[in-house]
Amino acid sequence: MREKKVCVIGLGYIGLPTAALLASRGYLVSGYDINNDVVNTINQGCIHIVEKDLDYFVEQAVKNGQLKAFPEPQQSDIYIICVPTPFHQSTEIPSPNIDYVIEAAKKISKLLKKGDMVIIESTCPVGTTEKIFEIILDHGFDHNEIYIAYCPERVLPGNIMEELVTNNRIIGGVTDKSTKRISLFYEDFVKGEVLQTDHKTAEMCKLAENSFRDVNIAFANELSLICDKEGIDVWSLIKLANRHPRVDILQPGVGVGGHCIAVDPWFIASRDHENSRIIRCAREINLYKTEWAQQKIQVLVDNFINENRKRPRIACLGVSFKPNIDDLRESPALELVNKLSSLDLELFIVEPNINRHAKFKIHELELALDQADIIVVLVKHEEFFGTKIIEKIKQKPFLDFCGIIS
Repeated sequence: MREKKVCVIGLGYIGLPTAALLASRGYLVSGYDINNDVVNTINQGCIHIVEKDLDYFVEQAVKNGQLKAFPEPQQSDIYIICVPTPFHQSTEIPSPNIDYVIEAAKKISKLLKKGDMVIIESTCPVGTTEKIFEIILDHGFDHNEIYIAYCPERVLPGNIMEELVTNNRIIGGVTDKSTKRISLFYEDFVKGEVLQTDHKTAEMCKLAENSFRDVNIAFANELSLICDKEGIDVWSLIKLANRHPRVDILQPGVGVGGHCIAVDPWFIASRDHENSRIIRCAREINLYKTEWAQQKIQVLVDNFINENRKRPRIACLGVSFKPNIDDLRESPALELVNKLSSLDLELFIVEPNINRHAKFKIHELELALDQADIIVVLVKHEEFFGTKIIEKIKQKPFLDFCGIIS
């Protein structure tokens, strides 16, 4: 397998780590991205995202000549599609947008030759792999001449380089031959189990996994709403409840973000509105939690204005979608900051994992805590822990939405 060339389509949070890992295992890897800045950054041996150990992998791969980025796909033997799959907003249920996946398939179809493998890792609604297969067949290939499979990634941001190797992987081919052939490729670098199925099951499995997590987070967020009304510390409640041998309640927050958990459930709900009631309800709860957090902040702001006859300065701790990463995609914390910025309030935004933002100035933590009148903790970053930090927060009116104080 390692004598084969690999082309990774999309060099983002999944594509770049995948490309760098394969290059480290001896594959000759070309990466394609529509963003020229990304292409140039990678070719300098640098990275444009924050991910543990990724900088070393990319630097070494580029230096050794095993990885190079291009503004167009390069002819290879294995093509891995890792492009984004956002969703179309609608009046009722957002629907998935697979335009980038379709465009990627059309581009590589012009480069394919008999015996090549096409792997889709982008999160997709059920039926997408079949559409890609049809696009490729339209370019004159027979069913058995190209191997195609859906192979969803299951990695945790902040630990991607390890989990790409250690996690179990699902391989869902459009034919049994595709499943077996592409499984051999993954078995070359994956230490976890490589599990074989069909493409529709693999597509649904990815969506089911993230919908399961969304439902469980919704339970925790709903508990936090109830506990707030009852005057109960939800963090203590969850800690006590989790002492039950068969209970494992997750942690509430200001909502759910990222390109997986906040998006994938809609892929199921938009396809089968009638039978996805729990999934839709969970999405609604997690979306409402962000609105509820905004209402709580507004009350604190109004109280401060009434007591002090001036508008408060607010420190917003964290804007990424989860702790200890730089990823802002679908971030409920960022959504809250955007809404606060429309209220003509002075904001001290703290995000330890990024240096700058196109819209907001990023402040140092100590400065924000000293200058602000109100402090809101939005993301549970490790930099916000520590006795001195917590004591500073508690000296002022604050709202802790992620349990740092508790």
